Amino acid sequence: MTTPSSPPQTTGADLIDTLVGLDPASALYATRHARHKVVNATQASQNLFFSSDADSLPRHERLLIALYASLLSRSQAMATYYRQELVESDAAATVCDAIEADTVDWLPASRIRAMLVFTRTLITRPVEGDQTALTALREAGMSTPDIVTLAQLVAYLSYQIRVVAGLSAMKALESA
Repeated sequence: MTTPSSPPQTTGADLIDTLVGLDPASALYATRHARHKVVNATQASQNLFFSSDADSLPRHERLLIALYASLLSRSQAMATYYRQELVESDAAATVCDAIEADTVDWLPASRIRAMLVFTRTLITRPVEGDQTALTALREAGMSTPDIVTLAQLVAYLSYQIRVVAGLSAMKALESA
């Protein structure tokens, strides 16, 4: 079982199964894994987005985005997981503190601040992820491929957050 003080380890395991604490013997696990293609594609996306070998957006920036999206979405299990991943990366403590306190607007103008503001926009007010939001990223020095990667990452995180929330709710009902 995942607790805020002990994030799950995912060596070879499916992250969503680990975060939710799905037992391979449970009906919910069987239901989720009935579509192996979806489960495998979801984990492949996780591996791709958070690989150390990614060409675009350094891994620590991706982890900062993931932590912020998780906190904004009130996904404690995911926030705990991404926070632990950040501890093992080279992310600046100042940025992590601003994310935890939701004070990213107070960070000095920078690429990471622009990415975090864009993340907040897509998570909390997606309709405002318009040309103005994209222009702010370009003005912060982001290339078009990096902006596309950022938007894809936030979309993936939104999906992941909802799957974890839905499975967690179903697991709670199953246990009741």
